[in-house]
Amino acid sequence: MAGSINKVILVGNLGADPKVSNTAGGSKIVNLSIATSDNWTDKNSGERKERTEWHRVVIFNTALANVAERYLHKGSKVYLEGQLQTRKWEDNNGQERYTTEVIVPNFSGSLVLLDAKGDGSMGGDNSVFTPAGGASGWDSTPSAAPSADLDDDIPF
Repeated sequence: MAGSINKVILVGNLGADPKVSNTAGGSKIVNLSIATSDNWTDKNSGERKERTEWHRVVIFNTALANVAERYLHKGSKVYLEGQLQTRKWEDNNGQERYTTEVIVPNFSGSLVLLDAKGDGSMGGDNSVFTPAGGASGWDSTPSAAPSADLDDDIPF
């Protein structure tokens, strides 16, 4: 058996504007609240049902945090890749609490803006932001179909 995998993929909408904060070392951290929804038809009544699940997301990658701060707002549709992390904290009454969040760490994860407007600020199409060389920068690759002139020798 190969090791293990901790990977989360979310496609949803922001429930609020991103909350931006900085660490003592000057690194930017962005907190997001992402809503995902399931739709189905109840077999007994034939009624349409919907369930919304809310996800806490924390972006630690400085480049992706900059993109989130600049382009995301309440209602934005996004695709995120990260990993689950549970942390323990103490509330005001001294009780231990646990929170499970989707973390987009410094050296992995991605952010795709799915409802990018054609206002020229991001090139018009969906833009994919993934870490390029860690937290030092990001690679903006339009999500377009592969070129038809690809010359490959794949026999199938």
